[in-house]
Amino acid sequence: MNTPIPAQDVRLEQLPKSLSCLLALDLGTTTGWALRGHDSLITSGTASFRPGRFDGGGMRYLRFSNWLTEIDRLSGPISVIWFEEVRRHAGTDAAHIYGGLMATLTAWAELRGVPYQGVPVGTIKLHATGKGNASKEAMIVAAKAKGFSPADENEADALAILHWAIETNGGVS
Repeated sequence: MNTPIPAQDVRLEQLPKSLSCLLALDLGTTTGWALRGHDSLITSGTASFRPGRFDGGGMRYLRFSNWLTEIDRLSGPISVIWFEEVRRHAGTDAAHIYGGLMATLTAWAELRGVPYQGVPVGTIKLHATGKGNASKEAMIVAAKAKGFSPADENEADALAILHWAIETNGGVS
C-alpha cells in the first residue's frame, strides 16, 4: 500500500477533474461537512454522531466511519480531506470525542490513500472573517456572505475550511 501524501502537498490544479472531490470537516458530535464535488458544486450540512441510549462507546466512531464510506461511495472518490484542527477543548468529554473522531478519520483516510490535513482554528477564522478569534456568529455571517445558509456554526466552519482549502491550494471556487 502506498503512503498517502499530506494534504498540504496536494495542489488542487494538479488533480484531474475526475479526482477533484474535496471534503472539509468540523469534527464533533455534530460534525459539520462541506464537499466540492466533481462538478465543482459545493454542498454542505451536518451529521450527528450522538450515541443512542443503548449504544456501546465505540458506536459513534463506527457510524462516522460508515458515513465517510457512504460519502465516498455516493460523491467520491474523495481526493483530499481537510479538517478543523482543535488544540484546546472546553471539556474533557469534547476532547475525547474529537480525538476519537480524528483517529477514525485519519485511519479511514490512511486505509484508502486519501491525503488529509488539519487546519488550525485561528487560520480558518482569520481567512473567513479577518479575525483569528471570530465568534460562532461571525463565522455564520461569513458563510452567508458567500451565499450559503448554514444550519449552525459546525456547517459554517466546514464551509470556511473548504473555501480556505480551495483558495490557498490552487483551486478555483
